[in-house]
Amino acid sequence: MEPTMAQNDKHITDTVLRERVRLRNFIRTRVPDPSEAEDILQDVFFELVEACRLPEPIEQVGAWLFRVARNRIIDRFRKKKEQALPDASADAEDDDDGWLEQMLPDTDAGPEAAYARSMLLAELQDALEELPPEQREVFIAHELERRSFKELAAESGVSINTLLGRKRYAVLHLRSRLQTLYDEFNL
Repeated sequence: MEPTMAQNDKHITDTVLRERVRLRNFIRTRVPDPSEAEDILQDVFFELVEACRLPEPIEQVGAWLFRVARNRIIDRFRKKKEQALPDASADAEDDDDGWLEQMLPDTDAGPEAAYARSMLLAELQDALEELPPEQREVFIAHELERRSFKELAAESGVSINTLLGRKRYAVLHLRSRLQTLYDEFNL
């Protein structure tokens, strides 16, 4: 027997209430603009309502919602090319692109690469918080702020070799922490 309209509406309401927070968090980690993330969330729930009107029921509604959300995020990246991150190396004295730029997909490689880049940057932020403060500070100063080890050593009084070692341990941790996600995108 087919569900009545009231049963269908209750099912949709229960699903939205159950999945809303998790789905919003999933989207927010991938879309930095809160209003754009909310638009995507609303699009996903609109599709849920539309899909519930079809004769075929959705199996595993939670997984279906996350798949639709991922597709909407990719669609947004296709419509609006990701704005490039500020070029941190513009003020750098050397031409070294650094480990981070080598790890991240190119911003001009298409929407899937832009999505992968945003995912990796979100995970990188979480992984940086896991590092000991000395390693995190050296990594950020050298990779993101593009400061030289010579400058850091003069400023902190710590030897260049110690700073190199701290950055090496930071890079090893970040590589292992991000490798699964990196492999997932086949980069």
